[in-house]
Amino acid sequence: MHALTVHEPRRSPFQLLLRKLTLGLLSTAALLPLAAQSNAQTDAEPISIGGLHSFELRVSDVERSLEFYQGLFGAPVLNRLGDTVSLQIGDGPQYFTLSPTRRGEQPHISHFALSVPRFSLFGLQSDLADHGFTRTVETLFDGRSALELANLTWTERLPDDSEEMTTDNHHLYFADRDGIRVQLSSPDACGSGEGPEATCNLEPAPEAGLIELREINHFTTYVANYQLTNDFYRNLFGLENQAFQGTFPLLGLGDGRQFLMFVGGTQPGEPAQAGRIDHASLNMENFTEESVLARLTEYGLTPRPEGEQARPLQHWVSRRMPERGGAPGGTPEVYFSDPDGLHIQLQHHTYCGGGGVFGEDC
Repeated sequence: MHALTVHEPRRSPFQLLLRKLTLGLLSTAALLPLAAQSNAQTDAEPISIGGLHSFELRVSDVERSLEFYQGLFGAPVLNRLGDTVSLQIGDGPQYFTLSPTRRGEQPHISHFALSVPRFSLFGLQSDLADHGFTRTVETLFDGRSALELANLTWTERLPDDSEEMTTDNHHLYFADRDGIRVQLSSPDACGSGEGPEATCNLEPAPEAGLIELREINHFTTYVANYQLTNDFYRNLFGLENQAFQGTFPLLGLGDGRQFLMFVGGTQPGEPAQAGRIDHASLNMENFTEESVLARLTEYGLTPRPEGEQARPLQHWVSRRMPERGGAPGGTPEVYFSDPDGLHIQLQHHTYCGGGGVFGEDC
């Protein structure tokens, strides 16, 4: 096998020194025992967050997914950066991004983002370090597994031509104890960076959609030990229980309707398997179970056969009964699968994961 020769761009003496120092620190961090890198309970102050902000779908065909979601939701394009497209949710600034799958990946929900008032990239890096996260750089961990990223924090440069590192052209991430990637964002960020120079480039949708979105409502994530993961987020962000669905708490944030939900087992110790974001839930206008199913059918989706796994472009209803915090007779929760089989939930704009016909009682 022949060695691959890589020609790097010319760097200034300062950049070379900075690179050596960075790699030296990373080499030292790599030698630390795993326990030292975990962010168990700390005395650090919780990081204040505003609410849910965005998420990313890694898809097999960005243009196909763009056509699908714009036709269904009438969502305008907020930004196009490289081969990614960001679509506005409701009146904004919330959005979701369509990005191509990377080598060896299957389509999936890659991460969710939380907004941080008075966003400061360097200040948040310091806050994450106080909570036990180890700082790294994105390129060192290309191809690493999700669990190898657990309890690390890093920045990712936006796909542009700039060689200069600024707060405007980088996004900030961390991976939680289960390897789930979480982005921290400025409240008005729209996918093009975090600073005052970051701008949105709005492109109206070709036509109105069949469903009018209001906001991101929640993410449901499968984890190894839901109790430890909930404690992780309570400690990091100061979140409190908003409601319960069976034994699983909903961690409330934002406007009182938004939440994070972690479900799974009670495996002790470090996770043996990475977590997985199962679905994103979006609140909408004019919700009734019957009308939403009718609109999804009109758009070409078909009912999922009872008892079968969902295939792409299907819809179905899960009826959450009182033992899981639902209404008598069941709170209807409507789902569909997109062209890649990714799951999206749709709910009334008052839904908070609680009881009541619309899940509005928290």
